[in-house]
Amino acid sequence: MPRALEHADGRWSWMVLLASMVTQGLTASFPICTGVFFTDLQREFQATNSHTSWFPSILGAMVQAGGPLCSILVGRYGCRVTMMLGGVLASLGMVASSFSRTITQLFLTAGMITGLGMSFSFQASITVLGLYFVRRRPLANALASMGISLGITLWPPFARYLLENLGWRGSFLIFGGVFLHCCICGAIIRPVATNTVPETKEDPSSSSKTPAQGCLAACSSGIQHHLAFDILRHNVGYCIYTLGMTWTFMGYSLPHVFLVPYAMKYGVEEYRAALLISMLGLCNIFLRPVAALVIGWPCFACYHKYLFTLAILLNGLTNLVCTVSANFWVLVSYSVLYSVSLCGTGILIFQVLMEIVPMDRFPSALGLFSIISGIAPLISPPLAGLVLDTTSNFSYVFYMSSFFLTSSSLFMTGGFYYLQKKEQQGRRPKVERAISETSLMQGPMPEGKDSPKEQPCLEITYVTSV
Repeated sequence: MPRALEHADGRWSWMVLLASMVTQGLTASFPICTGVFFTDLQREFQATNSHTSWFPSILGAMVQAGGPLCSILVGRYGCRVTMMLGGVLASLGMVASSFSRTITQLFLTAGMITGLGMSFSFQASITVLGLYFVRRRPLANALASMGISLGITLWPPFARYLLENLGWRGSFLIFGGVFLHCCICGAIIRPVATNTVPETKEDPSSSSKTPAQGCLAACSSGIQHHLAFDILRHNVGYCIYTLGMTWTFMGYSLPHVFLVPYAMKYGVEEYRAALLISMLGLCNIFLRPVAALVIGWPCFACYHKYLFTLAILLNGLTNLVCTVSANFWVLVSYSVLYSVSLCGTGILIFQVLMEIVPMDRFPSALGLFSIISGIAPLISPPLAGLVLDTTSNFSYVFYMSSFFLTSSSLFMTGGFYYLQKKEQQGRRPKVERAISETSLMQGPMPEGKDSPKEQPCLEITYVTSV
């Protein structure tokens, strides 16, 4: 038995779950609190809305785009080293950003370096759950995603408190120390869930190749393996998921960036505006455990994809509430409704991917998915900022978010339904062929007591998961 499966669902797996939960809370939810610093950064560097929006967009994009490099590090050194390396990079980036003199330097330090470190820690924490949990994997993914809810709840008021007392430079310096806790979480992971690299058979024609050609072929094979190009070519479900989620991320991050400035523009106090983001996480803390238990029921096992797309659809429709009014209590109701849909999205986003691709290729599939979908967070906030500079109306930002989310939900629902029907149609000839072959092997039925009515029926069992 592989060593990765010896400790699956064991007692130490729950310690790994706790480490993954904390890591996701420190990394994945941090870009949400950048809206707290939006106005101060804009005033500090005398930048426009569109220019300032590049900071959260670069940070969010790097969290996604570091996936292929994270996949290589996980395959080579394991999840433990990758998580600890990510914590060091994220810390160094935030410390260096506190000394930035131009907004371009901020893009490089707090955007690219910190985002790359977050990517290593965050994606390694997701991968390690698939290695330590098999039977309880949906529950583990759901509980670990509670870390994001905790982060959404705690990051904005914490950032607001630091901003009022230390300024944005002092806040970023403190954040650098906070991200070092990812190293502690990485140290908790025991190096037992290792990924073994399959042995490559020597090609008979390789002896005739020059060393340069052999090195080039090896590099090409390694790139294709770690970037999961074979999955992209042959797995249609993975293509639908990747394209749909890329379109989803075009609108997913916009409320997180612009909700606080929107509330402040229409008279909501700064601290109360920051609490709107905290409410998203606070509601999810209580909703996600309940939703995890419900989704773990056997009756929902075949409907994870459709529950996921339904959550995205509700996520998009709730953004229309912000276009009605900027009153604080209206925005509070929006935060509550948005948190319900955010709960379903956060629980199932990686569970659905684990069901689409084999677990041994999950790190590579996650890396390619991250780099493709990472284009969207890089484009959407500056695009929304440009629309805001042109129209001076925040309603168009939330209309954009609603359009991207609802259209991507409908696309993925239609694609998954088409693949399901196609799979069912392809399965019928195999069943009929198996029945016919069995009847031919048995020969004609004799009359009498062994009549066809009393013959035992053929039971065909399909193994759908391992």
